[in-house]
Amino acid sequence: MVNQKVITLNPFRRGFHLITQTIENNLDELPETGILNIHLKHTSAALALNENADPSVRRDFNSFIDKLIPENDRTFTHTLEGDDDMPAHLKSALFGQSLTIPITHHHLNLGTWQGIYFCEFRNFGGSRDLVLTIIG
Repeated sequence: MVNQKVITLNPFRRGFHLITQTIENNLDELPETGILNIHLKHTSAALALNENADPSVRRDFNSFIDKLIPENDRTFTHTLEGDDDMPAHLKSALFGQSLTIPITHHHLNLGTWQGIYFCEFRNFGGSRDLVLTIIG
């Protein structure tokens, strides 16, 4: 069985945001076993799986990635859409736009401290579409 739906996330401010509960709330009944693939249909944001308890981890991610790929780098030629656009594309490429999570006993089989991050790299990225595909 394959089940697929598209959901739209409301705009998030720039940063790393836990969306695990949003994903779970938008899933239909999960199979006994299978996989969930989450695909983000954008090139200036990303998805990641990481620490879900301490918000300082998400702040540290944001600080580190902004230091690694700063805005206003004079070597960037893709600047028409703003100072945050090319850095957002590079950050997105590093993190990626898809996650695959196992389904076990009708639940996402995440580790105790794992959460699904939505990584917004634009200052005003707007709403974002996710494709949720369940195979099982």
